[in-house]
Amino acid sequence: MAGLYFEDFTVGQEFTHALTRTVTEMDNTMFSLLTLNPQPLHIDAHFSAKTEFGQRIFNSLYTLGIMIGMTVYDTTLGTTVANLGMTDVVFPKPVFHGDTLRATTKVLSVRASKSRPNAGIVEFRHHALNQDNEVVGSCRRSALMHRRPA
Repeated sequence: MAGLYFEDFTVGQEFTHALTRTVTEMDNTMFSLLTLNPQPLHIDAHFSAKTEFGQRIFNSLYTLGIMIGMTVYDTTLGTTVANLGMTDVVFPKPVFHGDTLRATTKVLSVRASKSRPNAGIVEFRHHALNQDNEVVGSCRRSALMHRRPA
């Protein structure tokens, strides 16, 4: 199991995740259509060429999913009970086909669960960055984490 237990996290702890991902036209089109999102900014090259972006932009919910996914191996793989929520989700710059994403994480808070003695809550700040080191996504995520077995 690669994930960390509740006791392994400390406030201020930072991770630079090794996984990276170059996003493709197929990713964007498939995800948008699978999630019933017909937004032409994602799937229509001719429509998008006339926008301020000049091309299709990558679906932001997929950007969010990739950002969280890249963090799992170093943080919560096999040691999380559940995600409790994500807040303050922002996408300050667009992602385009061919961009390569990477992620960083900072631990914002840790506290014991009041209702589950074998778990604790860890709050993370995740950032997704592109190949130019520009932040393209960010969120706060709360996870209910297993405590280390006795």
